[in-house]
Amino acid sequence: MHQNIKAAFLSAFLLPGLGQLAKGDRVKGGIFIILVNIFLLGALFMLLRGMSPVLLAAKTGGTSDVIKTIETIRQSSPEARWLLWGFGILWLASVLDAAISKGKQ
Repeated sequence: MHQNIKAAFLSAFLLPGLGQLAKGDRVKGGIFIILVNIFLLGALFMLLRGMSPVLLAAKTGGTSDVIKTIETIRQSSPEARWLLWGFGILWLASVLDAAISKGKQ
């Protein structure tokens, strides 16, 4: 039981999939880590793509307020919200799997 708690903490607070690696499930841990990186990089790409007009306006001397910036990002990248939800579900699955599964015997 002590190993399950340690694995759940590793997956919850450091990196989803790390708890599986600590328990000896290399394949499952590797898959979790790869999927988490794909979701986070995709969301970051979408966010930066939405911020590019705001950054360009700031660089050319235009002023932009915070609310306008947030609305621009929301309207230009709705897919980022889905990617972040996917990351959250994957994170939760990783923590629950690390806490419940027995790992390699």
